[in-house]
Amino acid sequence: MPHSTQLHPALGPLLRAVRARLAAAGIADPALDSRLIVEHFSGTTRAQAIAEPGRMVGSVALAAIEAALRRRVAGEPVHRILGYREFYGLRLSLSPDTLEPRPDTETLVDAVLPFAKATAERFGECRILDLGTGTGAIALALLSVVPAAIATGVDISTGALATAKRNAEDLGLGGRFNALYSNWFEKVSGRYHLIAANPPYIPSGDIGNLQDEVRDFDPRRALDGGVDGLIPYRIIAGEAEGFLEAQGKVAVEIGHTQQSEVTAIFAAAGYRLAEARRDLGGNDRVLVFER
Repeated sequence: MPHSTQLHPALGPLLRAVRARLAAAGIADPALDSRLIVEHFSGTTRAQAIAEPGRMVGSVALAAIEAALRRRVAGEPVHRILGYREFYGLRLSLSPDTLEPRPDTETLVDAVLPFAKATAERFGECRILDLGTGTGAIALALLSVVPAAIATGVDISTGALATAKRNAEDLGLGGRFNALYSNWFEKVSGRYHLIAANPPYIPSGDIGNLQDEVRDFDPRRALDGGVDGLIPYRIIAGEAEGFLEAQGKVAVEIGHTQQSEVTAIFAAAGYRLAEARRDLGGNDRVLVFER
């Protein structure tokens, strides 16, 4: 459909038109994406769309919706267009330097939350190291639920660290979150009760086969796990001990075929698998290790 088509200024017909245009372009979930785009750029809610379908949308908002539609039809993920994504009930700003946090990663937060809470109760604090923090998703989700937790988010991307810091401040967690520029453990000091990571785990040669939305919009550095996709796990397993408290745990997200290899890498470094968790799709997703 040519984009010169005028969008209807009333909320109900506008939503229907946006949905139809996304559906015609073959977008996977046109109903959700149309709602996200229209609500975001018109400043309306789902309740208003239902109760006041005749509510008029201004020309500035219509132009913004039109521009967002063109980007979505061209393949850009909807959350990149909005500039944020919800993760564990938190609104996290995204930037070109960050991976878009996925619901699968909430599995890691769920897996370590009881340990973080118990640690905080026992010692009065829980120190968390989030390696490759990106938007800050894992660290900030834990801080939001465990008031006695403090976290250091490590990244090799200054853009990602700026985004994580901003997210921490926006969520009122800035006082308990420290953003650290470091290549893995290089600049890290101190010991932590929990070391968590959603590292790059795609084998270099497979990146070209990823969905366009991931391949073209997520930063390659946050995806590429080296020739076999396992290099980050070797680094973490090899070096974590020097930064881990005696009863500490290491939790990592993995690709769905990597459980046995990653478990073997950690076993060789003196860890035992304390827990394995599957994501909502039933795939192996999170491994928790202890010494």
